[in-house]
Amino acid sequence: MRFLLDTIQSVALSLGIFATVYLFLLQPHEVRGKSMEPNFQDKEYLLTDKVSYKIGDPKRGDVIIFSAPPTRQEEFIKRIIGLPGDTITISNGRVFINDKELREGYLIDTTPTFGGSSLQEGDKIILGKNEYFVLGDNRPHSQDSRYFGKIIEDDILGKAWLIYWPPQNFGFVKRAVYGGF
Repeated sequence: MRFLLDTIQSVALSLGIFATVYLFLLQPHEVRGKSMEPNFQDKEYLLTDKVSYKIGDPKRGDVIIFSAPPTRQEEFIKRIIGLPGDTITISNGRVFINDKELREGYLIDTTPTFGGSSLQEGDKIILGKNEYFVLGDNRPHSQDSRYFGKIIEDDILGKAWLIYWPPQNFGFVKRAVYGGF
């Protein structure tokens, strides 16, 4: 009888710890599609840090998971390009933030960024309080803010923290750092 009670107690404690970690700290997500290639591959699994943005603000270059507009029924992984207060323009295949060209070392140099239905070539988007502009790393094959517009901070589920599957891709996710921004 004592063994059974100890086992039940251990299982309950384990489930409680798992639920706490899953609900409040870290959550697994699968990369679906090619929108983040070459930096993230289809079928890779990530752990999402759900705590960082409760104690600090999202930063330019962070890779995030968010509830995608317009229905917020699907979760997307993209990179934060624009922060609240920024003006974003796409011109001649390049991204400009506050009229300064964004240099993106994580992209293949020849990857152009063209406008979409929400941000067309030469147009400007001004981000308000708690609004962000996100892009996929594989610009020709990404549904992102160029198509669905700004995202709001409340839709951000967390920051991509660790790639854990497949094992050969294991490693921490690095935030892109942009000189001059």
